[in-house]
Amino acid sequence: MNNPNTDSFSLLGVLHSPHFSELLRDFATRELNAFLWLSLVVVTTLLLRRLFSLFGIWRRARTIPGPPSSSFFGGCKLFSRPNFTFTDVLSECHKKYGPIVKLWLGPTQLLVSVRDPILIQDMLIKAEDKLPYTGKLFHLAFGQSSLFAPSFEKVQKRRELLATELNERLLKNGDMIPVKVADFITDKIENIKKKGGIDSRLVSQHIAFTIMGVTFFGDGFLASPKAAMYEELFMTIAKDACFWASYNVTPFWRRGFWKYQCLCTKLKCLTQDILQHCRKGCKLSSHTKHDVHNESSNKEMKSADGAQCCSDDEFQDYYFFRDLKDHQDGKEESCGNVMRMIFHGCQTTSVLITDVLTRLVMHGEIQDKVYSEIRMVGRNPSKYEHEDVYRMPLLLATIYESARLLPTGSMLQRCSLKHDLSFASGVTIPAGAVLVVPVELVQKDEFNWGSDASHFNPYRFLSTVTNRSGSAEDLSSRGFSSFVLNDPNENAAFLPFGSGARACIGQKFIIQLVASVLASLLNKYEIRLSIDSNDDSNTTLKNNLLQRHPSSRILFVRRDQ
Repeated sequence: MNNPNTDSFSLLGVLHSPHFSELLRDFATRELNAFLWLSLVVVTTLLLRRLFSLFGIWRRARTIPGPPSSSFFGGCKLFSRPNFTFTDVLSECHKKYGPIVKLWLGPTQLLVSVRDPILIQDMLIKAEDKLPYTGKLFHLAFGQSSLFAPSFEKVQKRRELLATELNERLLKNGDMIPVKVADFITDKIENIKKKGGIDSRLVSQHIAFTIMGVTFFGDGFLASPKAAMYEELFMTIAKDACFWASYNVTPFWRRGFWKYQCLCTKLKCLTQDILQHCRKGCKLSSHTKHDVHNESSNKEMKSADGAQCCSDDEFQDYYFFRDLKDHQDGKEESCGNVMRMIFHGCQTTSVLITDVLTRLVMHGEIQDKVYSEIRMVGRNPSKYEHEDVYRMPLLLATIYESARLLPTGSMLQRCSLKHDLSFASGVTIPAGAVLVVPVELVQKDEFNWGSDASHFNPYRFLSTVTNRSGSAEDLSSRGFSSFVLNDPNENAAFLPFGSGARACIGQKFIIQLVASVLASLLNKYEIRLSIDSNDDSNTTLKNNLLQRHPSSRILFVRRDQ
């Protein structure tokens, strides 16, 4: 029988023997070499795949015309010119290379600009995605949200629900929202008038933010004591968002960044407070109606009072608020979607209103004709007041012409993340390329809009009942009843609200509300240019591109004075 002590001593002897130590070192060396070889193979494979992908992009992009890159890292000499905007670069490139132009922004960053309206329509239908890195600005400011996800598949269903919700609100509250917003803005104007002239951009921001607030929170937003604070904080955060999003790495070491994050947290808390305030108002209104009226009169009251006077169950059925409830436990932050929609809606709507006010001030004859149109419709109102705006073709044409001359964004950006895009012209655009449409160039192209493409002419959107294009002379001789508004979306070169799969779902909603609010204000006020106004244009940063948005000092003069 073996002695256990003897076996232990023999095992220890083997472990301490030089031969065994050498064996272990050899084993460790072999394992390390195997790991290093495996790592080398993996890294080489990844680099080769990246290299093949790079050559694939270059090969597929060969058929796209464009200026040569000045270096391997992309770019062209046109960018180095002083006082030369990106729109100017694209304008020169399109004149030289045609309707489709490529620009290399880096070894794998291909930008393709499309200017021809027919090709633009085809591109906007096929390219449904957006670039993955465009949402960083909003993640920092408002939190995570999938409503504006790059992949169209992820947002398609939610966009459809939003469009349905906006259309339903337009039908239910189309009469009340413009009236209440106009009354609220009128009070603000009267308070600001005491200080002298009014900045057109500031009053446009108030109008746009009030419209968005009533749309997403209900009528209770106007009575909320925190509404003014909410607007000021919201605009402060929106103003600083581009700066903090410009960092490639989140600047945790900057004290200012943490102050900004505190403001964002405060904004989310205010959003929740306003939501609770509006819900309480909804419940109180619903209980009051139930005690005073029967079921049939209750329905009529709800139709008249709008969103604030709905029952609690119906209130929860609104998509915007149901969305908050559904995502409280998910990755998305509860108020992220609502705040993003308010931000986008306010940004686009305020620019539109600013330009309309400026155009009306600079073209007094148009303002006088719009006022006459409003007065004529007011003498014979429709059964549903929100339909009256469609009987004001010159007002609507003025809004569309303002949007044509100064769109909210000078570029439409799209991307096809998975599939290459092929045009009938034979050009193929690789997947992942940045697709842009220079909206300002397209909407001021004389080929699409005539020799006066750069001039303000709302009559281009009007035609007579004999299907002839309208003019100021025809309007004076025939009157408003002989004019009809042409559908601007029938013109492929009209793109202020986008087109295709990711076109603005709120175009009809916003146009009707803006037109109704402006009609109410123009019925009370004549808008004039203030004496102390300078006619300069301020340069602002929108979507990382420089644009010029007019901001004039204007006066609201009551017509009954």
